[in-house]
Amino acid sequence: MKTISILIADDHKIVRQGFCKLLSMERDFEVVGEASNGRAAIELALKLTPDIILMDIAMPDLNGLEATSLLLESAPDAKILILSAHCEDAYITKAVQNGVKGFLRKQSSASEVCKAIRAVHLGKFHFSPSVARHLDRVKPAMPFPQKSPLGAIAQLSSRERQVLQLIAEGRANKETASDLGIRIKTVEKHRASIMRKLDIHETAGLTRYAITNGLIENPLQPTTI
Repeated sequence: MKTISILIADDHKIVRQGFCKLLSMERDFEVVGEASNGRAAIELALKLTPDIILMDIAMPDLNGLEATSLLLESAPDAKILILSAHCEDAYITKAVQNGVKGFLRKQSSASEVCKAIRAVHLGKFHFSPSVARHLDRVKPAMPFPQKSPLGAIAQLSSRERQVLQLIAEGRANKETASDLGIRIKTVEKHRASIMRKLDIHETAGLTRYAITNGLIENPLQPTTI
């Protein structure tokens, strides 16, 4: 029996431990790595080349949607399965546009998670019923409607979304520049562009916007798992 190697990317240690325990009960599964943020997920995925990557959306440093997009630029054959509490239509659309092979709610049963992993490993797609219903209604290639939760944020470039997330996490321009490997002046230009596109002109407003749109989690509210 061929073992399916799995990388788990989730910022909550208890969630990763739970999935590790769950998956270890399956004879054909092997968890080969764990990542607590999107950047670590990319690094480990490129290093370990797992068969399946279980990816959360709301993670620090780099969220799962951006991590998926960047990873598939370097490893287009990577098989990514989103497992998230954020299941709004706009996130589903963006995830599929970015190239994921499946999308499950964190409320999914253990049997459905295992079924999805095996299906994606075989080259198939697998979506939770509610996710599948959305995809039946909306073509994945459609641009985000302006009234959707991600309508405005869809105007931002991938780099601008990365900068926005780091701003919302409280990173100074110097820290953001270091994390992204760009100049401070470039960060300042991105920041100005973000404020102009979103029509938000203070850091507190950007932070609230990032929380509302799922780029970072509200530290005052626990995530439902």
